[in-house]
Amino acid sequence: MAIPRSSGVQLHLTSLPGGRLGPEAYAFVDWLQAAGQSWWQTLPLGPPDEYRSPYKSASAFAAWNGFLEHPDAPVSRDEEDGFRARHGFWVTDWEAYAGDGAVADQVRFEREWAALRAYAAERGVRMIGDVPIYVAPDGADHRAHPELFRKGVVSGAPPDAYSDKGQFWANPVYDWPALSRRRYRWWTERFRRTFDLFDLARIDHFRGFVSYWAVPEDAPDASYGRWARGPGRAVFDAAARELRPDTDAAPGDDAGATAADGPSPLPLIAEDLGVITPAVERLRDGLGLPGMVVLQFAFDPDDPHGPHRPENHRENQVLYTGTHDNDTLRGWWDSIPEARRAETDAAIDAAGVREEEPWWSLIALAQSSRASLCMMQVQDLLGLGGEHRMNVPGEQGGSWGYRLESGQLTAEHAARLRALTVGAGR
Repeated sequence: MAIPRSSGVQLHLTSLPGGRLGPEAYAFVDWLQAAGQSWWQTLPLGPPDEYRSPYKSASAFAAWNGFLEHPDAPVSRDEEDGFRARHGFWVTDWEAYAGDGAVADQVRFEREWAALRAYAAERGVRMIGDVPIYVAPDGADHRAHPELFRKGVVSGAPPDAYSDKGQFWANPVYDWPALSRRRYRWWTERFRRTFDLFDLARIDHFRGFVSYWAVPEDAPDASYGRWARGPGRAVFDAAARELRPDTDAAPGDDAGATAADGPSPLPLIAEDLGVITPAVERLRDGLGLPGMVVLQFAFDPDDPHGPHRPENHRENQVLYTGTHDNDTLRGWWDSIPEARRAETDAAIDAAGVREEEPWWSLIALAQSSRASLCMMQVQDLLGLGGEHRMNVPGEQGGSWGYRLESGQLTAEHAARLRALTVGAGR
C-alpha cells in the first residue's frame, strides 16, 4: 500500500500518564495535532503476560481490560449480544478462557477506543497497531484451536552474531497445511479484528511467512532448531479476498510468489529486520508492503552498503528512529563507539540538519529521509536516556514499564517537531 509522506509517534497505552484510556489519551492526540503528526502507533492491545509484555498476550483478538477508563461502566444485553454477533469467531473462546464479564469488558473497550479513534481522525491523526506473528502458549487461541498448531516444536530464532544458542521463544508454531485446508480463516479473522481497531498495522517477524525457525520443545536451546516452510502470500491473499473484495487479490499459495502475482491491498507494514533473504524481499515487494529501516542500525563502518543507511532508504519504507526493542536515541548516542559517532555526525552534516542536541539532530535526519513514513519514540523527543527504554530483549522483568509524565510533552516540543516535519515535507 502507498503511505503518504508523513510522520508520527510511537507510544503504547500503558505509557500514557495513568497507563490507560481517558483524558490523557485525548491530550496526547491534541499534542500530536499541534506537533503536525499524522500517526499514533501503539504496541499490541491484548492482555500482557506476567512480565507486562504485550507480545505474549493471552489473546490475539481481545483487548486488555486494564486499559479501560471506566471499567465498571454499564453494558446492556443488546450491546453484548451485538458484540457477540460481530465477533462470534473469537469472543466465545475468549470468554471461556477469561470467565464471566469478559465480553462486557470488550464492549467497554470498543466503546472507549472507538471514541478516541474518532476524536483522533477528526484531528488528522490515524492509528497504527502491531500484530505479533505468534500467540502465547496455552493462551485462549492455543486452547481453542490446537488443531492449527504443530505439536512437539515451538518458535525461536537461529544462532547469530549475538547468540551462539539462538533465541528460544517457546511460542506455538502454526501448522500451515492445517490452516491452508481451512482457507486461512483464523488469520483472516485476526486481520479483520486488526483493521477494526487500526488504520494501519505492523506485522511482526514478517520473515516467518516465508520460513520460520522451529525448535523441538524439549531442546536445551534454539540451536537445535531447523528452518520450516511458511505459507508465503497465500495467507494475505485469503484475507484480502474476504476483507477487500472490491480489489484484486492474486491467487497462489507458494512462498516464492513474486511481484508478478500482484500486490496485497491490506494496510500492513512488514517488519523485515534482521537477516532477510531474497525470498522474504520478493514476498514483501510482491505484496506491495512497505518494509522497515531503523536509524540506529544505519551507521556501522563495517556495513557501508546496509539498507538502514539514509542514502539507501526507499520511498516505500517506514523509518523508525528506534523500535520498542531499541535503546532511546540519547542512550544509543551515549553508548556508541567513536567510529560510529563519526559516521553519524557525517550523515547529519551531509543532510544539513544539525540541531543543538544530538537526539534532535537524529530526529531531523530521520525526518529528511526519503522513506514515506517516519516514526519516532516519545522518549527520543524528550531526550531521555537508556533507563527509559521500553524493552531489553532477552531479559525477563524490568521492561515494559516506561510511562510518560503528565505535561511532560510541552507546546515547545510540539512547535519544534512541527517545524522539522513541515520542513521535511511531511
